[in-house]
Amino acid sequence: MNGSALSLVLVAAVVHAVWNFSAKRVGRGGAEFVFLYYTVSALVFAPLAVAFLMAEPQRPHWTWLLAALVTSALHVAYGVVLQRGYATGDLSVVYPLARGTGPLLSVLVAVLFLGEHPGRPGLVGALLVIAGVLVVSTGTPAADDASPARRRAGVFYGVLTGFMIAGYTLWDAHSVTTLAVPPLVYFGSGALAQSLLLAPYALRNRARTAGLWRDHRRQVLTIGLLSPVAYLLVLFALQIAPVSLVAPARELSIVLGGLAAWRVLGETNAVRRLAGSLVVLAGIAAIAMA
Repeated sequence: MNGSALSLVLVAAVVHAVWNFSAKRVGRGGAEFVFLYYTVSALVFAPLAVAFLMAEPQRPHWTWLLAALVTSALHVAYGVVLQRGYATGDLSVVYPLARGTGPLLSVLVAVLFLGEHPGRPGLVGALLVIAGVLVVSTGTPAADDASPARRRAGVFYGVLTGFMIAGYTLWDAHSVTTLAVPPLVYFGSGALAQSLLLAPYALRNRARTAGLWRDHRRQVLTIGLLSPVAYLLVLFALQIAPVSLVAPARELSIVLGGLAAWRVLGETNAVRRLAGSLVVLAGIAAIAMA
């Protein structure tokens, strides 16, 4: 993979792990919490997108709006499902399964239907990343692990989130390459649409929304600012590297998420999860050689 693209993706992975840790801290925030951090993102980045459009000679195209509307719908579904997963399952189950299922599906679609050919090292790396994710997120629970029902819920929502990730990853790659939507414009308009889509629900539950803002303002601001940074870095990477390599390489975040779940949240099975994380790192190293 191009060195610049890999650097962008790895920085994005670190930022992504940080904001997901904050989201887990407010696991039961629901759609209202998702609305709050999407709104923060829109307030910061939508004006930047407008400024970019005014400064650039490139004229907007109607397909840019279509691209933003599709990605906003996918991201709203992703945000709500992810938050539900964090309310019912462990970070060390939901997060790696979501991040592993997404690139698996993205790579399969990219190779089978989009005609991408990442080469043998890239494919081996992608498979190693996915294998490492399975090691991290499966296995026999320890005696003090979550209940079977909680574990099943974590697996279900983790996999469902992975489908959402695959959907928006593939659409994002199409939008910033085939449709040539500038990443900043794409994200800024998408963030605004995401906030507007959730606004009716948040307003119907305005007391809960206000309470979440009052009690979890720090997490809202952290996610609202860091999530766009991670996302934009990946969009720029998708412009210079194939999605079949970008999607799995960003899963370094699983290593960091697993460490946070063990050291900060006190979740168990640390040895197995760290071993799986090392397999993920080996996969990323193979992708770097592709």
